Amino acid sequence: MSSLPTYDPSAALAVLGGDALLKNADALHAARDETMRDVDLLASGDVPAGKQPLDSGFIKWPEKLLAEYESGGDSSLVGRVQTVGTRLKEETDRVVSLGIGGSYMGLRAIFEALYSPHHNQRSRSARREVPCLSFGGFNMDNDQTWSLLDLLKDCYTNPDEVTGRWSIVVISKSGGTLETAAAFRIFRQAAEAYYGEGSDALKQYVVPVTGASGKLHDLSTQAGYADEFAIPDGIGGRFSVLTAVGLLPAAALGVDVVAMLRGAKDMTDCFANGTVGDCPVLDYVGVCHAAEADHGMTIRLLSTWGDRLEAFGFWYDQLLSESLGKEEKGATPITGVQTRDLHSRGQQHQEGRRDKLITNLFVKEPVAPEVTLPKVDDDRDLDQLNRFAGKSMQTLLTAAFEGTNKAYADDRRPTADLTVERLDAYSLGALFQFFMLATACEGRLIGVNPYGQPGVEAYKKNMVEILSR
Repeated sequence: MSSLPTYDPSAALAVLGGDALLKNADALHAARDETMRDVDLLASGDVPAGKQPLDSGFIKWPEKLLAEYESGGDSSLVGRVQTVGTRLKEETDRVVSLGIGGSYMGLRAIFEALYSPHHNQRSRSARREVPCLSFGGFNMDNDQTWSLLDLLKDCYTNPDEVTGRWSIVVISKSGGTLETAAAFRIFRQAAEAYYGEGSDALKQYVVPVTGASGKLHDLSTQAGYADEFAIPDGIGGRFSVLTAVGLLPAAALGVDVVAMLRGAKDMTDCFANGTVGDCPVLDYVGVCHAAEADHGMTIRLLSTWGDRLEAFGFWYDQLLSESLGKEEKGATPITGVQTRDLHSRGQQHQEGRRDKLITNLFVKEPVAPEVTLPKVDDDRDLDQLNRFAGKSMQTLLTAAFEGTNKAYADDRRPTADLTVERLDAYSLGALFQFFMLATACEGRLIGVNPYGQPGVEAYKKNMVEILSR
């Protein structure tokens, strides 16, 4: 059975001060309580100006969806997500997901965490009948857009066969984000040319995830698409991975979305009822705050051990940057993948400026069968690796992890360990909720509204003005 991730800040506290958590315990508990009260405040509909915008709906969202699923089954949102996801999974060979920011990074994190990096290169049978997944609409890149269109044209030529069909999940709350809107028009035209404009296939295989009103909703209504999923009010884009934004395409890949929601709910329960010293979210916020406020450590390195969680780190980069990067405050996030980046950034982290807090995100048990280092005859042992023969790649990674932590500790470089027993849907849902709760809580702790992203709107306004000349 899956368990919640654990957080060990002992190595960081050895540098920051053993009382760094306890001395801030009252403030951390107060920030947690305010974060939880924000849920009721949002539900009341009477949000004071000083709290606007308030996108705290993500906190109780997993609990709400699970309760509705238990009582409503197939008619609930989770039930509908599973039904439509199963249709895309069984009837199409590739899902093209169009979205940017929170409508892109969360799904990418799910895909890379739970699926082989070579998933799309394998045959459908080798993929266990799971579709390929491609992304678009996350950048205005001509060559990337053309390449995906060309791939669809070359690989999908017979819409009468499952292996000849592809689908679109387009994700945009307003429908007005130019990167995604432009991509949707381009790929919608390609789908209309392939399936026939107004065809039943087109209506079944284009699924918008959007707001209750807006440009994309209007397009969807006009086109008569069979299904449309709502992005709920009160949940901002970067907090939306556990809404239909992430759950629908995840279900199309065969992910156990119920387990993902359960992991998130359990993490919320832990946060709501825990105290400093026994609650990983509160301890994480406390260590991060002490490092920044008391020691000037304004750079946070999320060090993922292994490749699967790199995209998760990118998702967190957006979450932290947009939530706390306001009023000339907020730490700068960096994602590193180890041991790869020990051979590039490692030197700077070991002997550079003391402005970094390193959080190791470590998965103890690999998903795939163990790969071990083979033994060769002594006359072929020119690389002198026979002394390690029989050891698994995970054992080698663990040794690098422990050795790196010791090197940092010896030089009083603060590190903390966020450990996952096994990477699956449950633990991934818990990780998403862990960082979303921590970010909201830290915002309340430092007096920054963690919701909204006013600084992102400036480039959009300028871009539209330039294009409209």
